[in-house]
Amino acid sequence: MGRDKASLDWNGRHAVDRLAELVASLGISDVVTAGAGDHGLPSVVEAPPRSGPVGGIAAGLAALGRLGCERALVLAVDAPTLTASDIAPLLNSGPPGAAYEGLHLPLVVDLAATRIDVEPGWPVARFIGAVGLFRPPCPQGAALRLRGANTEAQRQELLAELASRP
Repeated sequence: MGRDKASLDWNGRHAVDRLAELVASLGISDVVTAGAGDHGLPSVVEAPPRSGPVGGIAAGLAALGRLGCERALVLAVDAPTLTASDIAPLLNSGPPGAAYEGLHLPLVVDLAATRIDVEPGWPVARFIGAVGLFRPPCPQGAALRLRGANTEAQRQELLAELASRP
C-alpha cells in the first residue's frame, strides 16, 4: 500500500496494536514484531536484511526461542481484524503446527520444527512445506479477515466488516 501497514488506523487503533490486543486476550504474553518501525513492542529485523517475509519469520521465531517459548503464533500486520475464533483451529492444532489451506499467514508452529536451513528469499509456502504444517480449510466466513488487506480497497472492505460487528 506504499505505507507502513503496522501504523495504519483501523477504527481508532493502529494495526499492530489491534493484533497485540488480540494475542494478549488469548493469554499470549511474549510478542515480537518483525520489520522496520518502532511500534512500542520488542522487534527484530530479518537477517540478512531484505531476506523477505521468511527472514522476518525466522528472526521472530529465534527471538521467541531465546525467551523460552516452544510454540509461536505468526500473524500478518495487514490482517488486524482477525478474531480469536479465526485462529482457534490453528492454536488447537497438534505438532508441528498449522496454516490455513491457500494462505500463508496466520500460522502456528512448534519452534522445534523450525530447526531447518532457511534461505533468504524463500516464499512462505516453502517454509510451511519444509516445516510440515497441517493445512486445514479456513473457517467459514473468515477468509476475508484471514487474507488481510494488501490494497486500499481491501482495507476499506475490512473496515466496513469491522464496523458491522456488534
